[in-house]
Amino acid sequence: MVLKKWSMKASMAVLASALAFSAAAKAADVHVLATGALSVAFKQLVPAFERDTGNHLLISWGPSYGSSPDALPMRIKSGEPMDVCFMIGAALDEQIKQGVFIPETKADIAESAIGVAVRPGIPKPDVSTPEKLKEALLSAKSVAFSEGASGTYITGTLFPKLGIAEQMKQKSVLIKGRELVGAALQRGDADLGLQQISELKAFKEIQFIGPLPREVQKVSVISAAVSKNAQQAEAAKAFIAYLKSKTAVAIFDSTGLEPPQAN
Repeated sequence: MVLKKWSMKASMAVLASALAFSAAAKAADVHVLATGALSVAFKQLVPAFERDTGNHLLISWGPSYGSSPDALPMRIKSGEPMDVCFMIGAALDEQIKQGVFIPETKADIAESAIGVAVRPGIPKPDVSTPEKLKEALLSAKSVAFSEGASGTYITGTLFPKLGIAEQMKQKSVLIKGRELVGAALQRGDADLGLQQISELKAFKEIQFIGPLPREVQKVSVISAAVSKNAQQAEAAKAFIAYLKSKTAVAIFDSTGLEPPQAN
């Protein structure tokens, strides 16, 4: 009887070791390019996905637009290893047209609106209407925004729409690469900052004011697609699927992102 119990325990141990070895053998290093708008949510989502699958996500961050070395289009152009990319949908569509990604794998992950924040220690302005937002922008000594999708909208659409494009040229602080606007506000490099809400919420020390007024808001869809040169295509597809789960949607919501609207 003792021998039989020992034999069963030994068999179970061998089976457990075999399963562990099998999981390790199937584990993959997945190279990910991602917009900073997902950075706060990914702090929770990535460890959970890695724990559940055994895969390891190697993430490089950058804006969806821009010409700095960190910008996602520049990373893609330089041939940086990539299995899957998360970026603003319109920017991803451009890359798909260029043959970089597999069209059938494109999936909308979340929607991201632009928000307003100010550096620590200064009064919070009222930005609840376009006129009050205009006043706040003109009153600020300096205004920071990124070279990414939000910054493109701010300089190309928002400022002209508010009639302050010329006035803002002297006080604009362009944040390039993967650095977020909140970091500039935190250092005191700018008084007021505009960026995706999820990116501003990454910094607890700054003062988040709220979203842009509805009349001048820009909501961007963040999408994902698998690279045509992916070495870990199946693991990349699994990560995209995981980000559409109820758990992931709840985490996105808590970090300032909304579920994508159905077409």
